[in-house]
Amino acid sequence: MRVHGILIVALMLLFPVSISAVEKDGFQFKKQPELQQIKPKKPVKIKLRRSPKDEYTWELAGDDAEELVKTDRRLRKMLNVQ
Repeated sequence: MRVHGILIVALMLLFPVSISAVEKDGFQFKKQPELQQIKPKKPVKIKLRRSPKDEYTWELAGDDAEELVKTDRRLRKMLNVQ
């Protein structure tokens, strides 16, 4: 029990020293706004339907118009739709 008390006192004495050492170095956190603004791209959502005549139709939804056009072209090519 006595060793436990001595250990606690030693830690209490060393802890303020370690905090003051960090303050003396002038360590500062830097925020990088370019990293905060990066957002993952949302995928294009596709609702694919097949009619009784084996014809395909689809609805595309998404934020990026360029990705929507690319997806539409790929679907037309894969499904042989004009």
